[in-house]
Amino acid sequence: MALYVIADLHLSKSTPKPMDIFGSRWEGYMDKIEQNWKNTVKDEDTVVLPGDSSWAMTTDELGPDFDFIEALPGKKIISKGNHDYWWQTRAKLDAFVAERGYETINFLHNNAYIVDDFIICGSRGWYTDDKATPIRGADSTKIIAREVARIKESVRVGRELSCDGHCREMLMFLHFPAIFKGYMCDEIIMELYRAGIKRCYYGHIHGNYGAPPVISYADIDFHLISADYINFIPQRIDPIN
Repeated sequence: MALYVIADLHLSKSTPKPMDIFGSRWEGYMDKIEQNWKNTVKDEDTVVLPGDSSWAMTTDELGPDFDFIEALPGKKIISKGNHDYWWQTRAKLDAFVAERGYETINFLHNNAYIVDDFIICGSRGWYTDDKATPIRGADSTKIIAREVARIKESVRVGRELSCDGHCREMLMFLHFPAIFKGYMCDEIIMELYRAGIKRCYYGHIHGNYGAPPVISYADIDFHLISADYINFIPQRIDPIN
């Protein structure tokens, strides 16, 4: 059994969205996702999807994209991105999955999962290109405080799950980067540091193909795993030797 990660699938089976306007790498991207996934992931594996999985606006529109995800090998753990407008409470999402008969899809939201030698934690996080220019209608201070609280809760649940005496590494999955170029979300980075996180995986960044795959800061390695950045190939996460 293996653990993989890939963010920003941006599926659009019921709500056509021409992603190739963001660059030639996106041409035929859903075919690339399907083929690369099937060539990489086995049924017994798990894949974490940290946000922006579908362009659907509602769960009524979400079905075709989740049918696509469900048909791919492995178990999937999905968290929220800034374009996941279909996102609801976890209770409603769990009910949606049950109603559709999906057996491989779970949600990461104020909770955590054990996958072999790892504890899977996560939240959406927060990011803006310039802290001095907040996103319209967004109160960054309140949003960051909320995301820090969700990270804390995910870590708390993860620690409870790990009380069986088995040594596991706790991994953090965010949609937004906590650090990128000149941006740092000090509050989130500090929370990850307090939690003892050594590896954090994030998406959201597109078109920056010269960006470093890993940024190391505060004893944490931040890995960029946006789908187009990693050529639509799920990335394997191996235990640290």
